[in-house]
Amino acid sequence: MSAFARIAGSLLALAALSCAPSVQQEVQIGNDYAAQIAREMPLISDGAATSLFTQAVSPLRRVAQRQDLAWDFHIVNSDQVNAFAVPGGHVYVFRGLIARAQHYDQFAGAVMHEIGHVDLRHSAEQMGQANAANIGVSLAYILLGRQPGQVDQAVVGVAGGAVFAKFSRDDEREADSMAVLGLTRASIDPSGITSMLQILQRLEQTEPGKVEQWFASHPMAAERVTNVQRIIGETPGATAMTRNGRSDLSAYDQLRQRLAALPPAPKEVKQP
Repeated sequence: MSAFARIAGSLLALAALSCAPSVQQEVQIGNDYAAQIAREMPLISDGAATSLFTQAVSPLRRVAQRQDLAWDFHIVNSDQVNAFAVPGGHVYVFRGLIARAQHYDQFAGAVMHEIGHVDLRHSAEQMGQANAANIGVSLAYILLGRQPGQVDQAVVGVAGGAVFAKFSRDDEREADSMAVLGLTRASIDPSGITSMLQILQRLEQTEPGKVEQWFASHPMAAERVTNVQRIIGETPGATAMTRNGRSDLSAYDQLRQRLAALPPAPKEVKQP
C-alpha cells in the first residue's frame, strides 16, 4: 500500500463529521500524522541543532494563541525550501528554508505563519467541510507539496485537491495576519515576513526546483507581500516593531552554522 493510500485510509473515520472536529479529535489526528512523518521523513536529530532550534522557536511558541496545545517543532533534513504544519500543533521547517532565511525575523515570519494556520484551525475546518476522500487528497496536497497525481487520486476515487485549493488563498491571508500579530507580540520585526517572501520569489527564478513545494502549498507570494505590508500598517504596534523589533538572534545564527556543518541533506526526501 502506498504512503498516500495510508494517509487516505487513516482519515476514513472523519466521513461522518459534518463540522470541524473537536479539539481532542484534531489533536489525535495531528499525533497520528506526526508519528507517520517521523517514520517517513528525515528529521534532524543532531542534539546541538535541535537545542538551538528550540531556542529559536521558543519566543514564537510563547505567543501562539492556542496555549492548550503541546506545540512540537522539527527540522526536516531536506534542502527544499518549505514549511508546513499539521493539526494539533506539529510544525515542520525544512533545512533549506533555514539555509536561505539569513535573518531571524525572516525565519520567524515563516514559522509564525504556520503557527497561525494551527491557531486558526484551518486544516481542522477543512476536514469538517469535506468528505473523507477529499480530506485525504487535501492533506496529502499539504504534505506532498504538490497536486496529487492520477494514481493518488485513484486510491480514493475523487478528482482531487479542490477543497484545499478553494480555501488556501483566504487561509494564507488569515495566517499572515496572525503572523504579523504574533511577531509584534514577540517584539520581532514583522517585515521579516515580506523579506522572506521576496527571497522565495527570487528563488523561484533562480532555483525553481527548490521552492516548488512551497509554491504548491503557499500560493500568491507576490500578492502576499502587498497584503502583509497592509496588515503591518493596520496592526497596532506592528509598524513600530519594523523599526525597533528584533531582526537577529544569536541562537538562530548558531543554528544555521551548525546545520551547514552537518552532512548534506539527502537529494530526495520521501514524503508521507
